[in-house]
Amino acid sequence: MRRDSRLSGVLHVLLHMAQSPDEPTTSEALAKAMTTNPVVVRRILGGLREHGYVQSEKGHGGGWLLACDLDKVTLRDIYDALGRPPLLAMGNRTESPGCVVEQAVNAALDRSFKAAEQQLLAALGEVTLAHLASEMRTRLAKHRRHQENIHA
Repeated sequence: MRRDSRLSGVLHVLLHMAQSPDEPTTSEALAKAMTTNPVVVRRILGGLREHGYVQSEKGHGGGWLLACDLDKVTLRDIYDALGRPPLLAMGNRTESPGCVVEQAVNAALDRSFKAAEQQLLAALGEVTLAHLASEMRTRLAKHRRHQENIHA
């Protein structure tokens, strides 16, 4: 089963933009960072623009800018802006809806899936983009120190 990685991809793009929040970043530059097509970046960021998280500037020197307070936007907010894609890849068997065994199994799994989704949504609501950006900067600093040690 194919996994939906849009949330991860959008967060990746937003963190690249957060590195230089006052300078527009082109779809081409973001696509290169994501190893994808600029059209994909524009489509995704267009949806975030409708929710007020980013803005775009046209013309020479244009591109995408963050339009939100990273301290106030959570991963849950971005997930919601993406249209709430499925969180879990597992699902119920539905080949024999009249089978009482299948009904019992599906009822138990539905309860478990709903509980897992609620817990995951709550966890996404606890992490802000500012926290994620801070963690990224910490990792980047460690990476740079490690690189310098290797090349010294």
